Amino acid sequence: MSRTTRATQALTKASIPFTVLVYDYDPNAERIGLQAAEAIGAHPSLVLKTLMAEVDRKPVCIVVPSDREVSMKKLAAAFGGKAAVMMKPATAEKFTGYVVGGISPFGQKKAVPTVFEATAMTEPLVYINGGQRGLQVQVSPRDASRLTSAIVAAVVADR
Repeated sequence: MSRTTRATQALTKASIPFTVLVYDYDPNAERIGLQAAEAIGAHPSLVLKTLMAEVDRKPVCIVVPSDREVSMKKLAAAFGGKAAVMMKPATAEKFTGYVVGGISPFGQKKAVPTVFEATAMTEPLVYINGGQRGLQVQVSPRDASRLTSAIVAAVVADR
């Protein structure tokens, strides 16, 4: 497995410190982010999943803790929109240039508006997909959100 991806190249180019973690990706896992957390021995709230959605039919990227679900209503509101829906996996792959299970907010084919879940910003370091299945990068959430020009908002569903 290569440790160099468009995502790690984007982090390096921006001079953002990060650590690469490689793990055994399980293609049959019910929830990819939770499987990644277990495989690297991290709490699921520290492993952020990268999701693609559409707000008012425009693509957006969402970065949230792997143990939480996105509120479509909160997501739409975060971008000043009326309606949000998850992007179909094939569309997400085509749009980002990454395969599902390896989608990273860094180094996507086309930059899109991005939101980081506000609760993730309270952590000193988090894990985010590094652009390949079985590859996570440990990085400061503040650095990560800055690199993606993300907004920070509460977009997870209430428990």
